[in-house]
Amino acid sequence: MSKKVLGRGLGAFFPDYNQDDSETDSQKTIVTRTAISIDPAERVNVVLNIPVTDIRPNPHQPRTDFKEEALDQLASSIRKHGLIQPVTVRYLGQKRFELISGERRLRATKLAGISEIPAYIREANDEEIISFALIENIQREDLNPLEIAIGYQRLIDECNYTQSEVAEKVGKNRSTVTNMIRLLQLPDFIQASLRDESISSGHARCLINVKTENDQRNILKMILSKSLSVRQTEELVKSFEKKKDQQPTMKKAPERDPVLEDISRKLRARLSTRVNIKTKAKGGEIRIEYYSDEDLERLIQLFDEVG
Repeated sequence: MSKKVLGRGLGAFFPDYNQDDSETDSQKTIVTRTAISIDPAERVNVVLNIPVTDIRPNPHQPRTDFKEEALDQLASSIRKHGLIQPVTVRYLGQKRFELISGERRLRATKLAGISEIPAYIREANDEEIISFALIENIQREDLNPLEIAIGYQRLIDECNYTQSEVAEKVGKNRSTVTNMIRLLQLPDFIQASLRDESISSGHARCLINVKTENDQRNILKMILSKSLSVRQTEELVKSFEKKKDQQPTMKKAPERDPVLEDISRKLRARLSTRVNIKTKAKGGEIRIEYYSDEDLERLIQLFDEVG
């Protein structure tokens, strides 16, 4: 997605948000004093050098995976060239700040052994922090599909947005948001493969349509072992489901009349042999089994006694 579209998305949350090329000189200027020396009333819409120990992480951070190699590279760059883009924070009072966006930059700055970080201070409520953190991450570095899905769902649960409103805020089609959220329906073993990037969101969406977890597991194994593309996975799922539909199904035995079952049970007990009662369109038949001439003679004697 283009930067222009995402810029409009950020503007939907922060009316005074501007892209880098439209920032005022005062926003671009980093105050050399630390935030401690600034009056609290002035700690809004300014860029200050803030001790990294005074900034607490964003509890609403949608990103959960931070690759160590990428952090090391960023830390090395910060040591050589400094941090070009400030992080964004809000002032909590008592000389404490909360990160709104820039978790990777904050971590890399600490890793680089630098004690202060340039930060743009702004006013923001919890809803805006969730929204800004999600969009900022999408704009700067792709989250994995599962993190995006969780972020979208949190906007719905915590900010009471509809899927259409989420789509508008993040500059995506509603169907894209819906498909992402559907990934959360997948079992844990598929989500794990999605999280570690063993499969793509396209593979995962194919597996959503598979009916049982056992079938999903078998197809996932084939995707991983054969390095199947999304198109190949789609064809595999179709053929797999087609074979399942063609498998013969066991005919369900007709339900037995409980009255006839009771009569059969009593006859078996009285005659000490197998008795089967079968009903037909008109009437029916009673089949009594015997296993020798002596057994037949015994049954005849029983009937004579009854008569």
